[in-house]
Amino acid sequence: MNLLSALAKIGSMTMLSRVLGFVRDAVLARIFGAGIAMDAFVVAFRLPNLLRRIFAEGAFSQAFVPILAEYRQKKSPAETQEFVQHVAGMLMFALLIVTAIGVLAAPAVIWATASGWGGKPEKFVLASQLLRIIFPYILLISLSSLVGSILNTYGKFSVPAFTPVLLNVSLIGFALLGAKHFEQPVMALGWGVFCGGVLQLSFQLPWLFRLGFLKIPKLRFGDPAVNRVIKQMAPAILGTSVAQVSLVINTNIASYLQSGSVSWMYFADRLMELPTGVLGVALGTILLPGLSKHAATGDKREFSALLDWGLRLCLLLTAPAAVGMAVLAFPLVATLFMYNKIGMHDALMTQQALIAYAVGLLGLILIKVLAPGFYAQKNIKTPVKVAIVTLVCTQLMNLIFVWKLQHAGLALSISLGACINAAFLFLLLRIKEMYQPKAGWRAFLLKLAIALTVMAGGLWAVQHYVALEWVHVGGLQRTGQLFALIGFGMVLYFSTLGLLGFRPHHFKRREM
Repeated sequence: MNLLSALAKIGSMTMLSRVLGFVRDAVLARIFGAGIAMDAFVVAFRLPNLLRRIFAEGAFSQAFVPILAEYRQKKSPAETQEFVQHVAGMLMFALLIVTAIGVLAAPAVIWATASGWGGKPEKFVLASQLLRIIFPYILLISLSSLVGSILNTYGKFSVPAFTPVLLNVSLIGFALLGAKHFEQPVMALGWGVFCGGVLQLSFQLPWLFRLGFLKIPKLRFGDPAVNRVIKQMAPAILGTSVAQVSLVINTNIASYLQSGSVSWMYFADRLMELPTGVLGVALGTILLPGLSKHAATGDKREFSALLDWGLRLCLLLTAPAAVGMAVLAFPLVATLFMYNKIGMHDALMTQQALIAYAVGLLGLILIKVLAPGFYAQKNIKTPVKVAIVTLVCTQLMNLIFVWKLQHAGLALSISLGACINAAFLFLLLRIKEMYQPKAGWRAFLLKLAIALTVMAGGLWAVQHYVALEWVHVGGLQRTGQLFALIGFGMVLYFSTLGLLGFRPHHFKRREM
């Protein structure tokens, strides 16, 4: 299996999902606006979505994939299938209980997450009704994550990477075609989430069947292998929760700053999600199964070589994205957001936040490459400890930067925190002798720096000397200008690398 090809497939699927996410937001805004109905949906979807991020997409795969890879290398197919059946049985048992509690206690959950609605019965009742429809999504997406983890471990990366597209398609479809059939049109979004979860799970089942894992789940309390997964999940849940806690704290601080600060950070964060999703998620997805396999077989040389490949590719692709995002911050913001009620002042404030976020883009994606090195060794505690230290450092930097830089200071703190996190992980991998850099790093970094300088200089010169209009023109012209600038930057960057001796085949790597 060609990992570079797999990365391209996963990245393109993730890009499609993120683009559809923007389309979904635009459709929902157009149909439902920003009134009572949309508020109710956002609140009802918040907790299931948060639990999805913590359990389904983070903690579970970090704990499950290394142990499954070990079974694949050291156990028979029958034993591996039985292990998966036991994990599926325990997962379904736990999730059915959580789902039942969420559905039955929906009003209490809404009160806990939006206590200010206690005196607004219309919002409160509507959000409670939506939550009862949406909450089973937790069960569906967690089972989908289980199936996706199995497929990733066996090299079927494209299938799980495509499934997020189905949720966006479902929501867009229900919003456009289903809303008019409900007494409360926003109820269509609740069913859109539910059906999206069904689609995400069912879409992957044929590939699971081909691998021989589509078996009836078995519930067996006290199973040693299942207990290992649960034991690994506990620190993983803590680790994935740290990022959410940091987000909540920063949003809370931003609420005390000038009006608009929360929105400016949100718009900038939405732009950051594109490279972090396309590059970070894709790299982490393809690295964890391979690293887990080499850790299970005790092949330290191949483990280190795969990590080295991931780091080089991360720098090759992420560094220009970070530089480009900083240099093209205003064109990006103007093209995507500066319409109607979003004026020049809002665009400039969002630009400041985006530049601050761009400082930490490389750190954010390096974490996605370095952390799997620990997960593959079934060492989840170390990244968790680093994440907690980073959280403390981030909040201390908030106190330093927020007074002078306001909302941009909060974004800068997150960025520097990500760089600190990545630096700690790298140093610990070296100290523990889990990673030995291959030869040629100095030349690689020097060539990269030259190409980045040429790209940044070229983009700055075009914006400085060519009269590009971003305010008094329509979205189509802005989009054309933005794509032209991005294309020009890519040509400068990769042409310079080509002149310096870089070739695509240098980054090819195969994994069985």
